[in-house]
Amino acid sequence: MTTVDPNFAQSAEREARRARLFTRINAADKWFQVLGLAWLTPLLKAAAGDNPRAQMKDIWRLLAVPLLAICAFLLLWATLAPKVQTSLGAVPGPAQVWQETVNLHKDAMAKGEAKAEFNAKVAQLNERRVEQGKEPIQRAYTGAPTYYQQIWTSIQTVFFGFLIATVVAVPLGIAAGLSPTANAALNPLIQIFKPVSPLAWLPIVTMIVSALAASNDGLLPKSFVISAVTVTLCSLWPTLINTALGVASIDKDLVNVSKVLKMNTWTKITKLVLPSALPLIFTGLRLSLGVGWMVLIAAEMLAQNPGLGKFVWDEFQNGSSSSLAKIMVAVLTIGVIGFLLDRVMYALQSLFTFTNNR
Repeated sequence: MTTVDPNFAQSAEREARRARLFTRINAADKWFQVLGLAWLTPLLKAAAGDNPRAQMKDIWRLLAVPLLAICAFLLLWATLAPKVQTSLGAVPGPAQVWQETVNLHKDAMAKGEAKAEFNAKVAQLNERRVEQGKEPIQRAYTGAPTYYQQIWTSIQTVFFGFLIATVVAVPLGIAAGLSPTANAALNPLIQIFKPVSPLAWLPIVTMIVSALAASNDGLLPKSFVISAVTVTLCSLWPTLINTALGVASIDKDLVNVSKVLKMNTWTKITKLVLPSALPLIFTGLRLSLGVGWMVLIAAEMLAQNPGLGKFVWDEFQNGSSSSLAKIMVAVLTIGVIGFLLDRVMYALQSLFTFTNNR
């Protein structure tokens, strides 16, 4: 009869637990990459005892170096900003910009409380009117939008325009990739309209939308539609081009197999074309969303449509001592949101494709 060494059994159990732990860490690493938190993986591996010296190199590269770069940028900004004098005073440094961020948050909270108080008073007034047998009245709060509301307006607008661009660009890209005739027809239009600036499209879109929608009483506000359509016209080209390229680069053997199996067009597109072309399609979608976000800010500034672009322009026109700091807050906000939008698209790309592009 053989006996098992207790120490060996405990050691084997520890190794099994470590193996399971590292399996979980490696599985989580995919999402850390998506979220821009790749530095968490070497930290967790080092904490689990996986060659800490080797993991420290990754921690230095993925976490310490970016933090040092940010600190160096902030130090350079804080040093040089007071030396640059503008018509609104010295360029604000990081401390002043942070203070304006706090002020904008406080202002948003105060406006939220004012709106809630207004709605409560309207509700009380309507209760009294109902008791008196009168019809309740509808009164909308007319106060200025908060900074957060303007951010949300811009995000809604860019996604609406991006959705329209995707619905238009993907089918056209598939057609151009499958048919040389369709490609020959679309290519001149792409080459002509792709370089057109949003500032050139905006007056045309504004006149057409204004002619079709005489007022803002429709389902979507006229200003919202103008900004969204401008985003669509400028952002659909990367998706269209990348979709056509992805479809055209499908393995010819797969195309021949589809012919042998006598697949109809719909089956060929859904079972063969889209799965093979998805990596490039998502690359185009990521590019389109980034272009759309940049275009939207310019469109909001020029057309004075609600959103972050209008906030920047209003502060520029305001000319107060805090305007420049508020504009810098908006610039940083635009950059952070742009990064998050790209991460959202990369997360979707990771779910539907096997690409490792970041």
